[in-house]
Amino acid sequence: MKTILRNATVFTRKGFEKMDIAISGDRLLVPFDVSDIVQSDDVVFDFNHKYILPGFVDVHVHFREPGFSYKETIGTGSMAAAHGGFTTVFTMPNLNPPPCDYASLKQQLDIIEKDAVIKVVPFGAITENQKGRGMLSKMDEMADHVAGFSDDGVGVQADFTMEAAMVKVASLGKIISAHCEDESLNTIPYTGTTSASESVQAARDIELSAKTSCKYHICHVSAKETLDAVRKGKARGIDVTCETGPHYIAFNADIIKHEGNFRMNPPIKSPEDHKAILEAIVDGTIDMIATDHAPHSLEEKSKGFDKSSFGVVGLETSFAVSYTELVKKNVISFERLVELMSVNPRKRFGLDGGYIENGEIADICVVDTDVSWQVNPEEFFTKGRSTPFEGMHLTGKVIATFVDGKLVYQDEKER
Repeated sequence: MKTILRNATVFTRKGFEKMDIAISGDRLLVPFDVSDIVQSDDVVFDFNHKYILPGFVDVHVHFREPGFSYKETIGTGSMAAAHGGFTTVFTMPNLNPPPCDYASLKQQLDIIEKDAVIKVVPFGAITENQKGRGMLSKMDEMADHVAGFSDDGVGVQADFTMEAAMVKVASLGKIISAHCEDESLNTIPYTGTTSASESVQAARDIELSAKTSCKYHICHVSAKETLDAVRKGKARGIDVTCETGPHYIAFNADIIKHEGNFRMNPPIKSPEDHKAILEAIVDGTIDMIATDHAPHSLEEKSKGFDKSSFGVVGLETSFAVSYTELVKKNVISFERLVELMSVNPRKRFGLDGGYIENGEIADICVVDTDVSWQVNPEEFFTKGRSTPFEGMHLTGKVIATFVDGKLVYQDEKER
């Protein structure tokens, strides 16, 4: 049995090409000659005027399980990811228990094995209780089972702790993905990470990366000063990459609403920071887009801008927001957006795929860039409903997602 995808525009190493492709088992047949024998049990899709892309990869999500399943589960989070065109996501370690050794990590791995509909890869914690302080976690035990190491939600506060972590992580051939937040520089109540808090710690870590030869990735960049530090580090040949999120691409502090849907950490910053983010996407300083998908309960997000929990959901709007704000507004090409959402995260974290080519893993999504739609959180698969994009009119929609050749999501209008 094969799955035959006809008449689509396909993302290849040469760019976009019109062709038929097929899936056999978990592999792609590219191109596929429709004059070949089509078996009676083959499934045929006509994707004329649609695009087939390598499945999106989000290197920064919170699926809340184990410990906080009232916010999200591996099942609901991975279904939301499939709805958004993601075939692989990396989950952050702020869980209960946090993954600080193999025994605690295995609790999450067992749930992933049972409930995930896409590929879900955890991060291990950097410190023993994922607090940004104290002894290091048991990284040796976890290294073969994690995407890398992070204490996301907090920054590693002491220089010597981060240096020791980088020495260890480098020896394991892994990567540190850092939430940069110097707590001593968070001087404004309720707002989360300030520009200085983010950028000072990022600059420290870039220097430590140079010293230790540790691969280093910066989470959710929001400040122009952080981008300056990354740009200078890359110019020196330091092994540093970074991500930003759709909400930093779409908004600045002058146009947000002061309500729970706009409360995240780091917060959305000034128009100058917003301009710097767009420039960094264009010039390659920003390597990838990641959602920081962080669901909470309705109660936790209904306490106003100052007191609601930090975090918004983003997996099911990421492509449409990015396409609308970046491609439709001629900031970047469609090809560049695919690099940001599919190619670059795979390269950085050592994943297969990235292009639609013969013999490659069949982790793909299909998008319709002619569709306009209005964001309604009640249509989400995630348990979370808090999104700054509620009510927005967006262009571009994921209509199908395949993981290991299996159809894990299809838009009901395409059935």
